[in-house]
Amino acid sequence: MTVDRLPPVAPEVTATLVEDLSPRLRKRLDAAVTKLGARPTHRDGDTVTIAVDDETELRLHAPGGVVATVDAITCGCLLAPACVHRAAAACAAPTADPAPEPADRPSRAAPEPASATDPAPGSASSPEVASPAQRAAADALWSAGAAVLEAGVDGAGAVTQSTLLRAAHTARLRHLPRAAGAALSVVTLLRAARAGDPSYRTADLVTALAELLGTAHRVGTASGAELAAVRGAARRPYSPDGSLRLYGLFTEPVVTDSGHGGVRTWVAGSDGRLCTVGDVAPGGVGRALGVADRAVRLGDSALTHRELGRAGLAVSGATVSPDGRLGAGKGVKAVTARGAAWTEPPLAALWETPPAEQAARALRSASRYADPDGGGSDLLFLDVELLGAVRESGGTCLLARCEGGMCVRLTVADDDPALAHRDNLTLLAAAPGARLRIIGRLVPALHPRLTLLACSHPTGEGTIDLGLDRLRRADLPDPAAPVHLAPLQPEGSGAHSPLYLLERRVEQTVPAGRAALGMLGDVTAETRRMRRAGLPTAAGLLTALCTSAAQRDRDLFGRLLPADTDGFATYWLAAARYTADVAESLCAAAWEPTQAR
Repeated sequence: MTVDRLPPVAPEVTATLVEDLSPRLRKRLDAAVTKLGARPTHRDGDTVTIAVDDETELRLHAPGGVVATVDAITCGCLLAPACVHRAAAACAAPTADPAPEPADRPSRAAPEPASATDPAPGSASSPEVASPAQRAAADALWSAGAAVLEAGVDGAGAVTQSTLLRAAHTARLRHLPRAAGAALSVVTLLRAARAGDPSYRTADLVTALAELLGTAHRVGTASGAELAAVRGAARRPYSPDGSLRLYGLFTEPVVTDSGHGGVRTWVAGSDGRLCTVGDVAPGGVGRALGVADRAVRLGDSALTHRELGRAGLAVSGATVSPDGRLGAGKGVKAVTARGAAWTEPPLAALWETPPAEQAARALRSASRYADPDGGGSDLLFLDVELLGAVRESGGTCLLARCEGGMCVRLTVADDDPALAHRDNLTLLAAAPGARLRIIGRLVPALHPRLTLLACSHPTGEGTIDLGLDRLRRADLPDPAAPVHLAPLQPEGSGAHSPLYLLERRVEQTVPAGRAALGMLGDVTAETRRMRRAGLPTAAGLLTALCTSAAQRDRDLFGRLLPADTDGFATYWLAAARYTADVAESLCAAAWEPTQAR
Protein backbone atom coordinates (compact mmCIF):
# COMPACT_ATOMS: atom_id res chain seq x y z
CA MET A 1 0.00 0.00 0.00
CA THR A 2 1.35 3.44 -0.88
CA VAL A 3 0.43 6.59 0.97
CA ASP A 4 -1.26 8.11 -2.07
CA ARG A 5 -3.99 5.46 -1.63
CA LEU A 6 -4.89 6.91 1.78
CA PRO A 7 -6.59 10.28 2.33
CA PRO A 8 -4.54 13.03 3.99
CA VAL A 9 -4.90 13.21 7.77
CA ALA A 10 -4.90 16.48 9.73
CA PRO A 11 -1.71 16.85 11.84
CA GLU A 12 -3.63 17.21 15.10
CA VAL A 13 -5.53 13.98 14.44
CA THR A 14 -2.33 11.97 14.04
CA ALA A 15 -0.78 13.60 17.10
CA THR A 16 -3.83 12.90 19.27
CA LEU A 17 -4.09 9.26 18.26
CA VAL A 18 -0.40 8.65 19.01
CA GLU A 19 -0.56 10.52 22.32
CA ASP A 20 -3.54 8.39 23.42
CA LEU A 21 -1.59 5.14 23.00
CA SER A 22 -0.22 3.37 26.03
CA PRO A 23 3.60 3.26 26.39
CA ARG A 24 3.54 -0.42 25.37
CA LEU A 25 1.63 0.29 22.14
CA ARG A 26 3.85 3.25 21.27
CA LYS A 27 6.80 0.86 21.16
CA ARG A 28 4.89 -1.23 18.62
CA LEU A 29 3.72 1.70 16.48
CA ASP A 30 6.49 1.73 13.84
CA ALA A 31 6.10 -1.99 13.22
CA ALA A 32 2.32 -1.52 12.98
CA VAL A 33 2.75 1.23 10.39
CA THR A 34 4.95 -1.03 8.27
CA LYS A 35 2.57 -3.96 8.60
CA LEU A 36 -0.47 -1.86 7.77
CA GLY A 37 1.28 -0.50 4.71
CA ALA A 38 1.32 -3.99 3.21
CA ARG A 39 -2.42 -4.51 3.59
CA PRO A 40 -4.94 -4.00 0.73
CA THR A 41 -7.18 -0.93 0.63
CA HIS A 42 -10.52 -0.14 -0.93
CA ARG A 43 -12.06 3.28 -1.61
CA ASP A 44 -15.80 3.89 -1.61
CA GLY A 45 -16.62 7.57 -2.00
CA ASP A 46 -15.17 9.48 0.93
CA THR A 47 -14.23 6.33 2.86
CA VAL A 48 -11.07 4.23 2.52
CA THR A 49 -11.10 0.75 4.05
CA ILE A 50 -7.96 -1.17 5.04
CA ALA A 51 -8.13 -4.91 5.67
CA VAL A 52 -6.17 -5.28 8.92
CA ASP A 53 -6.63 -9.06 8.69
CA ASP A 54 -9.16 -11.48 7.27
CA GLU A 55 -11.79 -10.46 9.82
CA THR A 56 -10.97 -6.87 10.82
CA GLU A 57 -11.36 -3.67 8.83
CA LEU A 58 -10.08 -0.17 9.49
CA ARG A 59 -11.93 2.80 8.00
CA LEU A 60 -10.78 6.36 7.29
CA HIS A 61 -13.65 8.74 6.56
CA ALA A 62 -12.53 11.82 4.68
CA PRO A 63 -15.38 14.18 3.78
CA GLY A 64 -13.93 16.84 1.58
CA GLY A 65 -10.84 14.70 1.00
CA VAL A 66 -9.28 15.11 4.47
CA VAL A 67 -9.55 13.08 7.69
CA ALA A 68 -10.27 16.00 9.99
CA THR A 69 -11.32 14.39 13.30
CA VAL A 70 -10.14 11.55 15.52
CA ASP A 71 -13.54 9.84 15.28
CA ALA A 72 -13.20 9.67 11.50
CA ILE A 73 -10.76 6.74 11.88
CA THR A 74 -12.47 3.61 13.20
CA CYS A 75 -11.28 0.05 13.71
CA GLY A 76 -13.21 -3.19 14.12
CA CYS A 77 -10.69 -4.99 16.33
CA LEU A 78 -11.48 -6.01 19.91
CA LEU A 79 -9.13 -3.40 21.42
CA ALA A 80 -10.64 -0.45 19.54
CA PRO A 81 -10.72 2.44 20.02
CA ALA A 82 -7.56 2.07 22.15
CA CYS A 83 -5.81 -0.10 19.55
CA VAL A 84 -2.61 0.67 17.69
CA HIS A 85 -4.25 0.33 14.25
CA ARG A 86 -5.92 3.76 14.21
CA ALA A 87 -2.70 5.57 15.06
CA ALA A 88 -0.76 3.44 12.56
CA ALA A 89 -3.20 4.35 9.77
CA ALA A 90 -2.87 8.05 10.56
CA CYS A 91 0.93 7.77 10.55
CA ALA A 92 0.91 5.88 7.24
CA ALA A 93 -1.28 8.49 5.51
CA PRO A 94 0.05 11.76 4.09
CA THR A 95 -0.22 14.84 6.28
CA ALA A 96 -2.97 17.24 5.25
CA ASP A 97 -2.16 20.86 4.60
CA PRO A 98 -3.50 23.11 7.36
CA ALA A 99 -6.87 24.68 6.64
CA PRO A 100 -6.51 28.33 5.59
CA GLU A 101 -7.48 30.96 8.09
CA PRO A 102 -10.47 33.16 7.31
CA ALA A 103 -9.49 36.07 5.10
CA ASP A 104 -10.51 38.63 7.70
CA ARG A 105 -8.41 37.08 10.48
CA PRO A 106 -5.12 38.87 11.07
CA SER A 107 -2.00 36.70 10.77
CA ARG A 108 -0.96 37.32 14.36
CA ALA A 109 -1.83 36.03 17.77
CA ALA A 110 -4.83 37.36 19.59
CA PRO A 111 -4.04 39.93 22.27
CA GLU A 112 -3.10 38.43 25.61
CA PRO A 113 -3.17 39.92 29.08
CA ALA A 114 -0.34 42.39 29.48
CA SER A 115 2.38 41.74 31.99
CA ALA A 116 5.10 43.82 33.51
CA THR A 117 7.56 42.50 30.94
CA ASP A 118 5.37 43.06 27.87
CA PRO A 119 5.93 46.21 25.81
CA ALA A 120 3.19 48.78 25.99
CA PRO A 121 0.80 48.48 23.02
CA GLY A 122 1.52 51.07 20.39
CA SER A 123 4.74 52.14 22.03
CA ALA A 124 7.03 53.64 19.42
CA SER A 125 10.13 52.74 21.40
CA SER A 126 9.08 49.12 21.88
CA PRO A 127 8.46 47.33 18.58
CA GLU A 128 6.06 44.43 18.66
CA VAL A 129 7.48 41.14 19.94
CA ALA A 130 6.13 37.59 20.04
CA SER A 131 3.51 36.83 22.66
CA PRO A 132 4.28 34.39 25.50
CA ALA A 133 2.05 31.81 23.82
CA GLN A 134 3.96 32.18 20.56
CA ARG A 135 7.29 31.82 22.32
CA ALA A 136 6.05 28.68 24.05
CA ALA A 137 4.91 27.25 20.71
CA ALA A 138 8.29 28.09 19.17
CA ASP A 139 10.08 26.41 22.09
CA ALA A 140 8.05 23.25 21.48
CA LEU A 141 9.00 23.30 17.80
CA TRP A 142 12.68 23.78 18.70
CA SER A 143 12.58 20.82 21.11
CA ALA A 144 10.86 18.61 18.53
CA GLY A 145 13.40 19.55 15.85
CA ALA A 146 16.31 18.97 18.23
CA ALA A 147 14.89 15.52 19.02
CA VAL A 148 15.00 14.66 15.31
CA LEU A 149 18.68 15.64 15.17
CA GLU A 150 19.35 13.57 18.28
CA ALA A 151 17.68 10.45 16.87
CA GLY A 152 18.41 10.85 13.16
CA VAL A 153 16.17 9.47 10.44
CA ASP A 154 16.67 5.92 11.68
CA GLY A 155 15.35 6.79 15.14
CA ALA A 156 12.72 9.37 14.23
CA GLY A 157 9.76 7.04 14.00
CA ALA A 158 6.05 7.65 14.35
CA VAL A 159 6.22 8.85 17.95
CA THR A 160 8.88 11.49 17.18
CA GLN A 161 6.91 12.55 14.12
CA SER A 162 3.70 12.90 16.14
CA THR A 163 5.49 15.25 18.53
CA LEU A 164 6.42 17.40 15.55
CA LEU A 165 2.84 17.30 14.28
CA ARG A 166 1.48 18.37 17.66
CA ALA A 167 3.99 21.23 17.81
CA ALA A 168 3.07 22.25 14.24
CA HIS A 169 -0.64 22.29 15.08
CA THR A 170 -0.03 24.41 18.18
CA ALA A 171 2.16 26.80 16.21
CA ARG A 172 -0.57 27.24 13.60
CA LEU A 173 -3.11 28.02 16.33
CA ARG A 174 -0.67 30.61 17.68
CA HIS A 175 -0.45 32.16 14.19
CA LEU A 176 3.06 30.95 13.34
CA PRO A 177 2.32 29.39 9.93
CA ARG A 178 5.90 29.59 8.65
CA ALA A 179 7.29 27.50 11.51
CA ALA A 180 4.31 25.14 11.36
CA GLY A 181 4.87 24.59 7.65
CA ALA A 182 8.56 23.86 8.24
CA ALA A 183 7.63 21.22 10.81
CA LEU A 184 5.22 19.54 8.40
CA SER A 185 7.94 19.51 5.72
CA VAL A 186 10.28 17.76 8.14
CA VAL A 187 7.65 15.09 8.87
CA THR A 188 7.00 14.53 5.16
CA LEU A 189 10.71 14.15 4.43
CA LEU A 190 11.26 11.85 7.41
CA ARG A 191 8.52 9.55 6.13
CA ALA A 192 10.00 9.60 2.62
CA ALA A 193 13.44 8.76 3.96
CA ARG A 194 12.21 5.90 6.15
CA ALA A 195 10.11 4.50 3.29
CA GLY A 196 13.04 4.50 0.86
CA ASP A 197 11.38 6.98 -1.49
CA PRO A 198 13.76 7.38 -4.47
CA SER A 199 13.00 11.10 -4.69
CA TYR A 200 14.24 11.71 -1.13
CA ARG A 201 17.46 13.73 -0.73
CA THR A 202 19.27 14.22 2.56
CA ALA A 203 20.05 17.80 1.55
CA ASP A 204 16.31 18.56 1.46
CA LEU A 205 15.87 17.35 5.03
CA VAL A 206 18.91 19.38 6.13
CA THR A 207 17.30 22.48 4.66
CA ALA A 208 13.89 21.73 6.22
CA LEU A 209 15.39 21.06 9.66
CA ALA A 210 17.50 24.20 9.56
CA GLU A 211 14.47 26.24 8.49
CA LEU A 212 12.44 24.75 11.36
CA LEU A 213 15.10 25.35 14.01
CA GLY A 214 16.08 28.76 12.67
CA THR A 215 12.50 30.03 12.47
CA ALA A 216 11.65 28.67 15.93
CA HIS A 217 14.71 30.40 17.39
CA ARG A 218 13.95 33.72 15.70
CA VAL A 219 10.40 33.88 17.09
CA GLY A 220 11.82 34.63 20.51
CA THR A 221 14.32 37.25 19.32
CA ALA A 222 12.61 39.03 16.42
CA SER A 223 10.52 42.17 16.63
CA GLY A 224 8.67 44.52 14.31
CA ALA A 225 8.99 43.76 10.59
CA GLU A 226 11.37 40.88 11.21
CA LEU A 227 8.81 39.21 13.45
CA ALA A 228 6.17 39.54 10.73
CA ALA A 229 8.49 37.73 8.30
CA VAL A 230 9.26 35.04 10.87
CA ARG A 231 5.58 34.46 11.57
CA GLY A 232 4.80 34.10 7.88
CA ALA A 233 1.34 34.14 6.34
CA ALA A 234 -1.23 31.34 6.34
CA ARG A 235 -2.73 32.61 3.11
CA ARG A 236 -0.92 33.96 0.07
CA PRO A 237 -1.91 37.63 0.12
CA TYR A 238 -2.97 39.01 -3.26
CA SER A 239 -2.95 42.77 -3.39
CA PRO A 240 -4.70 44.98 -5.98
CA ASP A 241 -2.42 46.13 -8.78
CA GLY A 242 -4.76 48.08 -11.04
CA SER A 243 -4.35 47.72 -14.80
CA LEU A 244 -1.43 45.79 -16.27
CA ARG A 245 -0.09 45.39 -19.79
CA LEU A 246 1.62 42.01 -19.92
CA TYR A 247 3.88 40.40 -22.52
CA GLY A 248 4.37 36.64 -22.72
CA LEU A 249 7.87 35.16 -22.30
CA PHE A 250 7.58 31.36 -22.18
CA THR A 251 5.73 28.44 -20.61
CA GLU A 252 7.37 25.73 -18.52
CA PRO A 253 5.95 22.36 -17.45
CA VAL A 254 5.74 21.77 -13.69
CA VAL A 255 5.96 18.20 -12.34
CA THR A 256 6.40 17.64 -8.60
CA ASP A 257 7.53 14.62 -6.59
CA SER A 258 4.11 14.60 -4.90
CA GLY A 259 2.39 13.68 -8.18
CA HIS A 260 1.18 17.15 -9.17
CA GLY A 261 1.51 18.40 -12.71
CA GLY A 262 0.73 21.49 -14.74
CA VAL A 263 2.36 24.52 -16.29
CA ARG A 264 3.56 27.97 -15.33
CA THR A 265 3.54 30.77 -17.90
CA TRP A 266 5.88 33.70 -17.38
CA VAL A 267 4.93 37.21 -18.47
CA ALA A 268 6.56 40.61 -18.05
CA GLY A 269 4.96 43.97 -17.43
CA SER A 270 5.78 47.18 -19.26
CA ASP A 271 8.26 47.96 -16.48
CA GLY A 272 10.00 44.59 -16.78
CA ARG A 273 8.44 43.11 -13.64
CA LEU A 274 7.96 39.34 -13.95
CA CYS A 275 4.67 37.59 -13.11
CA THR A 276 3.33 34.07 -13.55
CA VAL A 277 0.04 32.42 -14.41
CA GLY A 278 -0.09 28.80 -13.27
CA ASP A 279 -2.28 25.74 -13.38
CA VAL A 280 -0.94 22.89 -11.21
CA ALA A 281 -3.01 20.07 -9.71
CA PRO A 282 -2.73 16.31 -9.09
CA GLY A 283 -1.95 14.50 -12.32
CA GLY A 284 1.79 14.26 -12.95
CA VAL A 285 3.56 14.71 -16.27
CA GLY A 286 0.51 13.73 -18.33
CA ARG A 287 -1.46 16.61 -16.90
CA ALA A 288 1.44 19.00 -17.50
CA LEU A 289 1.46 18.19 -21.20
CA GLY A 290 -2.32 18.49 -21.47
CA VAL A 291 -2.75 21.72 -19.53
CA ALA A 292 -0.30 23.54 -21.79
CA ASP A 293 -3.00 23.69 -24.46
CA ARG A 294 -5.85 24.66 -22.13
CA ALA A 295 -7.14 28.18 -21.74
CA VAL A 296 -5.48 30.36 -19.15
CA ARG A 297 -7.62 30.93 -16.06
CA LEU A 298 -7.49 34.70 -16.11
CA GLY A 299 -10.39 36.95 -16.97
CA ASP A 300 -12.04 36.49 -20.36
CA SER A 301 -8.90 35.53 -22.25
CA ALA A 302 -9.22 32.54 -24.57
CA LEU A 303 -5.46 32.13 -24.90
CA THR A 304 -3.90 28.81 -24.01
CA HIS A 305 -0.77 28.76 -21.88
CA ARG A 306 1.41 28.06 -24.93
CA GLU A 307 -0.19 30.96 -26.78
CA LEU A 308 0.14 33.35 -23.85
CA GLY A 309 3.87 32.62 -23.74
CA ARG A 310 4.14 34.36 -27.11
CA ALA A 311 1.24 36.84 -26.95
CA GLY A 312 0.08 39.56 -24.59
CA LEU A 313 -2.68 40.47 -22.16
CA ALA A 314 -4.36 43.66 -21.04
CA VAL A 315 -5.56 43.11 -17.47
CA SER A 316 -7.77 45.33 -15.35
CA GLY A 317 -8.51 44.80 -11.67
CA ALA A 318 -5.31 42.76 -11.42
CA THR A 319 -4.23 41.19 -8.15
CA VAL A 320 -0.65 40.00 -7.59
CA SER A 321 0.95 38.04 -4.76
CA PRO A 322 4.37 39.03 -3.36
CA ASP A 323 6.02 36.24 -5.36
CA GLY A 324 4.48 37.49 -8.62
CA ARG A 325 1.54 35.13 -9.06
CA LEU A 326 -1.41 36.70 -10.82
CA GLY A 327 -4.76 36.20 -9.08
CA ALA A 328 -7.81 35.00 -10.96
CA GLY A 329 -10.59 36.48 -8.84
CA LYS A 330 -14.00 37.47 -10.09
CA GLY A 331 -13.01 41.11 -10.39
CA VAL A 332 -10.09 40.39 -12.74
CA LYS A 333 -10.70 41.20 -16.41
CA ALA A 334 -8.24 40.19 -19.14
CA VAL A 335 -8.31 40.40 -22.92
CA THR A 336 -5.82 39.27 -25.53
CA ALA A 337 -3.34 41.89 -26.74
CA ARG A 338 -0.28 42.04 -28.96
CA GLY A 339 2.85 40.39 -27.60
CA ALA A 340 6.45 41.41 -28.13
CA ALA A 341 9.49 39.62 -29.50
CA TRP A 342 12.41 39.07 -27.14
CA THR A 343 14.35 41.60 -29.18
CA GLU A 344 11.66 44.29 -28.83
CA PRO A 345 10.85 46.56 -25.89
CA PRO A 346 9.92 46.02 -23.17
CA LEU A 347 11.24 42.44 -23.18
CA ALA A 348 14.63 43.24 -24.72
CA ALA A 349 15.60 45.14 -21.57
CA LEU A 350 15.63 41.86 -19.62
CA TRP A 351 18.76 40.80 -21.53
CA GLU A 352 20.56 44.13 -21.02
CA THR A 353 21.33 43.66 -17.30
CA PRO A 354 24.87 42.28 -16.76
CA PRO A 355 24.92 38.56 -15.87
CA ALA A 356 26.55 39.21 -12.48
CA GLU A 357 23.70 41.53 -11.43
CA GLN A 358 21.11 39.04 -12.65
CA ALA A 359 22.80 36.21 -10.75
CA ALA A 360 22.92 38.24 -7.53
CA ARG A 361 19.20 39.01 -7.83
CA ALA A 362 18.32 35.40 -8.65
CA LEU A 363 20.42 34.14 -5.77
CA ARG A 364 18.47 36.29 -3.32
CA SER A 365 15.28 34.67 -4.58
CA ALA A 366 16.69 31.12 -4.61
CA SER A 367 18.33 31.35 -1.18
CA ARG A 368 17.50 28.29 0.92
CA TYR A 369 16.57 30.37 3.95
CA ALA A 370 15.17 33.53 2.41
CA ASP A 371 12.14 35.01 4.12
CA PRO A 372 8.96 33.96 2.29
CA ASP A 373 7.24 36.33 -0.10
CA GLY A 374 10.44 38.25 -0.58
CA GLY A 375 9.63 38.75 -4.25
CA GLY A 376 12.11 38.55 -7.10
CA SER A 377 12.81 35.79 -9.58
CA ASP A 378 15.50 33.15 -10.00
CA LEU A 379 15.52 33.51 -13.81
CA LEU A 380 18.47 34.74 -15.87
CA PHE A 381 18.30 36.20 -19.39
CA LEU A 382 21.50 35.70 -21.38
CA ASP A 383 22.86 35.96 -24.91
CA VAL A 384 25.14 32.98 -25.45
CA GLU A 385 27.25 31.14 -28.00
CA LEU A 386 26.94 27.36 -27.77
CA LEU A 387 30.22 25.50 -27.36
CA GLY A 388 29.11 21.87 -27.18
CA ALA A 389 28.44 19.04 -24.77
CA VAL A 390 30.74 18.25 -21.87
CA ARG A 391 30.66 15.38 -19.40
CA GLU A 392 30.35 15.90 -15.68
CA SER A 393 30.23 13.47 -12.79
CA GLY A 394 26.44 13.73 -12.81
CA GLY A 395 25.95 13.38 -16.57
CA THR A 396 26.22 15.62 -19.62
CA CYS A 397 25.62 19.35 -19.81
CA LEU A 398 25.79 21.97 -22.55
CA LEU A 399 28.55 24.52 -22.32
CA ALA A 400 27.89 28.06 -23.55
CA ARG A 401 29.84 31.32 -23.56
CA CYS A 402 28.12 34.53 -22.52
CA GLU A 403 29.10 38.16 -22.01
CA GLY A 404 32.76 38.73 -21.18
CA GLY A 405 33.75 35.21 -22.22
CA MET A 406 32.27 33.59 -19.10
CA CYS A 407 31.38 29.91 -19.59
CA VAL A 408 28.00 28.75 -18.29
CA ARG A 409 26.86 25.17 -17.88
CA LEU A 410 23.31 24.55 -19.11
CA THR A 411 21.42 21.51 -17.84
CA VAL A 412 17.93 20.06 -18.23
CA ALA A 413 15.17 21.23 -15.92
CA ASP A 414 13.54 17.77 -15.84
CA ASP A 415 14.84 14.43 -17.13
CA ASP A 416 11.40 12.86 -17.60
CA PRO A 417 11.44 11.41 -21.16
CA ALA A 418 7.85 12.56 -21.74
CA LEU A 419 9.10 16.14 -21.63
CA ALA A 420 11.26 17.68 -24.34
CA HIS A 421 14.08 19.03 -22.16
CA ARG A 422 16.67 16.27 -22.67
CA ASP A 423 16.10 15.76 -26.40
CA ASN A 424 16.30 19.50 -27.06
CA LEU A 425 19.51 19.91 -25.08
CA THR A 426 21.06 17.01 -26.99
CA LEU A 427 20.20 18.65 -30.33
CA LEU A 428 21.51 22.05 -29.24
CA ALA A 429 24.76 20.42 -28.15
CA ALA A 430 25.20 19.30 -31.77
CA ALA A 431 25.21 22.92 -32.98
CA PRO A 432 28.44 24.49 -31.67
CA GLY A 433 28.81 28.09 -32.71
CA ALA A 434 25.08 28.80 -32.70
CA ARG A 435 24.15 32.08 -31.01
CA LEU A 436 20.97 32.09 -28.97
CA ARG A 437 19.05 34.25 -26.55
CA ILE A 438 18.16 32.03 -23.59
CA ILE A 439 16.17 32.02 -20.34
CA GLY A 440 17.39 29.77 -17.54
CA ARG A 441 16.92 29.20 -13.84
CA LEU A 442 19.90 29.76 -11.57
CA VAL A 443 21.38 26.64 -9.99
CA PRO A 444 23.36 27.68 -6.90
CA ALA A 445 26.81 26.18 -7.47
CA LEU A 446 30.49 27.09 -7.30
CA HIS A 447 30.45 27.83 -11.03
CA PRO A 448 27.96 29.56 -13.39
CA ARG A 449 25.14 27.08 -13.95
CA LEU A 450 21.53 27.24 -15.19
CA THR A 451 18.71 24.89 -16.01
CA LEU A 452 17.69 25.77 -19.56
CA LEU A 453 14.00 26.68 -19.90
CA ALA A 454 13.52 28.58 -23.17
CA CYS A 455 15.57 29.91 -26.06
CA SER A 456 15.22 31.82 -29.29
CA HIS A 457 14.66 29.54 -32.27
CA PRO A 458 18.02 28.61 -33.84
CA THR A 459 16.78 29.98 -37.20
CA GLY A 460 16.02 33.34 -35.56
CA GLU A 461 12.24 33.04 -35.98
CA GLY A 462 10.23 32.82 -32.78
CA THR A 463 11.04 31.12 -29.47
CA ILE A 464 11.13 27.59 -28.08
CA ASP A 465 9.63 26.38 -24.78
CA LEU A 466 12.26 23.73 -24.20
CA GLY A 467 10.11 21.55 -21.95
CA LEU A 468 7.13 21.48 -24.34
CA ASP A 469 8.27 22.22 -27.91
CA ARG A 470 10.52 19.74 -29.70
CA LEU A 471 13.32 20.91 -31.94
CA ARG A 472 14.17 18.98 -35.07
CA ARG A 473 17.56 18.56 -36.65
CA ALA A 474 16.31 20.60 -39.61
CA ASP A 475 15.79 23.53 -37.22
CA LEU A 476 19.50 23.74 -36.48
CA PRO A 477 21.91 25.88 -38.52
CA ASP A 478 24.70 24.25 -40.48
CA PRO A 479 27.28 23.15 -37.94
CA ALA A 480 30.22 25.46 -37.50
CA ALA A 481 33.76 24.26 -37.17
CA PRO A 482 33.91 21.86 -34.21
CA VAL A 483 34.86 23.38 -30.91
CA HIS A 484 37.57 21.39 -29.15
CA LEU A 485 36.88 21.50 -25.44
CA ALA A 486 39.50 20.79 -22.86
CA PRO A 487 38.43 18.62 -19.92
CA LEU A 488 35.95 20.73 -18.01
CA GLN A 489 37.27 22.03 -14.73
CA PRO A 490 35.18 23.63 -12.00
CA GLU A 491 35.07 27.39 -12.28
CA GLY A 492 34.80 30.17 -9.75
CA SER A 493 36.77 31.31 -6.74
CA GLY A 494 35.24 28.63 -4.52
CA ALA A 495 35.77 25.68 -6.89
CA HIS A 496 38.33 24.06 -4.62
CA SER A 497 36.94 25.32 -1.33
CA PRO A 498 37.14 22.80 1.54
CA LEU A 499 33.74 24.04 2.72
CA TYR A 500 32.40 20.60 1.83
CA LEU A 501 34.27 19.20 4.85
CA LEU A 502 31.81 20.99 7.11
CA GLU A 503 28.84 20.43 4.80
CA ARG A 504 29.26 16.66 4.85
CA ARG A 505 29.35 16.60 8.68
CA VAL A 506 26.13 18.60 8.76
CA GLU A 507 24.53 16.08 6.40
CA GLN A 508 25.95 13.04 8.19
CA THR A 509 24.06 14.02 11.33
CA VAL A 510 20.66 13.67 9.71
CA PRO A 511 20.53 9.96 8.79
CA ALA A 512 21.99 8.49 11.99
CA GLY A 513 21.74 11.24 14.63
CA ARG A 514 24.08 13.01 17.01
CA ALA A 515 25.75 9.87 18.38
CA ALA A 516 26.97 8.77 14.94
CA LEU A 517 28.68 12.13 14.39
CA GLY A 518 30.27 11.87 17.81
CA MET A 519 31.98 8.61 16.81
CA LEU A 520 33.71 10.02 13.71
CA GLY A 521 36.92 10.70 15.58
CA ASP A 522 39.53 13.46 15.34
CA VAL A 523 38.86 16.26 12.82
CA THR A 524 42.10 18.20 13.34
CA ALA A 525 43.30 17.56 9.78
CA GLU A 526 40.04 18.85 8.36
CA THR A 527 40.01 21.99 10.49
CA ARG A 528 43.66 22.69 9.60
CA ARG A 529 42.81 22.48 5.90
CA MET A 530 39.90 24.90 6.30
CA ARG A 531 42.03 27.41 8.19
CA ARG A 532 44.67 27.31 5.45
CA ALA A 533 41.90 28.07 2.92
CA GLY A 534 40.82 31.16 4.89
CA LEU A 535 37.78 29.59 6.56
CA PRO A 536 38.55 29.88 10.29
CA THR A 537 34.86 30.18 11.18
CA ALA A 538 34.11 26.91 9.39
CA ALA A 539 36.97 25.25 11.25
CA GLY A 540 35.66 26.51 14.60
CA LEU A 541 32.13 25.35 13.82
CA LEU A 542 33.32 21.88 12.84
CA THR A 543 35.30 21.55 16.06
CA ALA A 544 32.37 22.74 18.20
CA LEU A 545 29.88 20.52 16.36
CA CYS A 546 31.90 17.34 16.71
CA THR A 547 32.85 18.11 20.31
CA SER A 548 29.21 18.68 21.24
CA ALA A 549 28.21 15.46 19.46
CA ALA A 550 30.72 13.40 21.43
CA GLN A 551 30.20 15.04 24.83
CA ARG A 552 28.32 12.98 27.43
CA ASP A 553 28.76 13.89 31.11
CA ARG A 554 28.32 11.49 34.02
CA ASP A 555 26.84 11.97 37.46
CA LEU A 556 28.59 11.23 40.77
CA PHE A 557 27.82 7.52 40.39
CA GLY A 558 29.30 7.30 36.88
CA ARG A 559 25.97 7.11 35.13
CA LEU A 560 25.59 8.89 31.80
CA LEU A 561 23.56 12.07 32.00
CA PRO A 562 21.12 13.01 29.24
CA ALA A 563 22.82 14.52 26.20
CA ASP A 564 22.66 18.29 25.69
CA THR A 565 20.31 18.14 22.70
CA ASP A 566 19.70 21.90 22.74
CA GLY A 567 23.41 22.69 22.68
CA PHE A 568 24.08 20.28 19.83
CA ALA A 569 21.10 21.59 17.84
CA THR A 570 22.45 25.13 18.24
CA TYR A 571 25.87 24.19 16.85
CA TRP A 572 24.32 22.16 14.04
CA LEU A 573 22.02 25.03 13.05
CA ALA A 574 24.93 27.48 13.04
CA ALA A 575 26.95 25.13 10.81
CA ALA A 576 24.04 24.51 8.42
CA ARG A 577 23.26 28.19 8.00
CA TYR A 578 26.94 29.14 7.71
CA THR A 579 27.66 26.63 4.94
CA ALA A 580 24.57 27.80 3.02
CA ASP A 581 25.58 31.46 3.31
CA VAL A 582 29.18 30.82 2.23
CA ALA A 583 28.10 28.61 -0.66
CA GLU A 584 25.76 31.35 -1.90
CA SER A 585 28.54 33.93 -1.62
CA LEU A 586 30.87 31.71 -3.65
CA CYS A 587 28.13 31.24 -6.24
CA ALA A 588 27.68 35.00 -6.58
CA ALA A 589 31.45 35.46 -6.91
CA ALA A 590 31.60 32.88 -9.70
CA TRP A 591 29.38 35.10 -11.85
CA GLU A 592 31.57 38.17 -11.46
CA PRO A 593 33.37 39.22 -14.68
CA THR A 594 36.78 38.64 -13.08
CA GLN A 595 35.93 34.95 -12.85
CA ALA A 596 35.51 34.49 -16.58
CA ARG A 597 37.82 32.00 -18.28
